[in-house]
Amino acid sequence: MTMASHIAELRKKHENLSDKVERAQRSPATDAIQIAEWKKQKLKLKEEITRLSQAH
Repeated sequence: MTMASHIAELRKKHENLSDKVERAQRSPATDAIQIAEWKKQKLKLKEEITRLSQAH
């Protein structure tokens, strides 16, 4: 896997989590702890994308 394809895959995962968080926040039955966990995962992905983009 090339660095560019790895970064693209991370961006795709980040986008999927963004969609998931957005849908969950519109649903009153969604667990706030789960949303917080997804947001943490998004932040980690964003940091990794930034780190790899700067190193690349």
